[in-house]
Amino acid sequence: MSDEQTLRERILAETRDAMRARDKERLAVLRMVTAAVKQIEVDTRQVPGNPEVLAVLGKMLKQRRDSLEQFNQAGRDDLAAQESFEIKIIEAYLPSALDEAEIEAAIAAAVAESGAASMRDMGKVMGLLKTRLAGRADFGRVSGQVKQQLSKLAG
Repeated sequence: MSDEQTLRERILAETRDAMRARDKERLAVLRMVTAAVKQIEVDTRQVPGNPEVLAVLGKMLKQRRDSLEQFNQAGRDDLAAQESFEIKIIEAYLPSALDEAEIEAAIAAAVAESGAASMRDMGKVMGLLKTRLAGRADFGRVSGQVKQQLSKLAG
């Protein structure tokens, strides 16, 4: 992706490429992503930037992972394979995931920056982390780590 090209533009360009290549499976996933991005555009009446597109992709990825787990438990290998394919396509547009040390460092920085001293400040810390870690970390786990960090401060 070039510096000037936004994530939205990259997705649109690759949708056109998939159309030309007659790659029906990839095209279907990219159209689904494009529709979700367009919905933001319609709702906000603004062209979404990279943070908004990353948020949409993160949400779609979480939904697919949840579905994949359910399909695997139900023994539906056909549907699980489709979800795995969609996950692979969506992940290609997300930045690389952060490791535990990087997440810990980001949490520590957000706690220090927000001046958080107790669990009541969790919203402030999570607000900072949402923008910094968008698409790069599982926020369910991050939330648990923030709670742990804040409980140490209060205790």
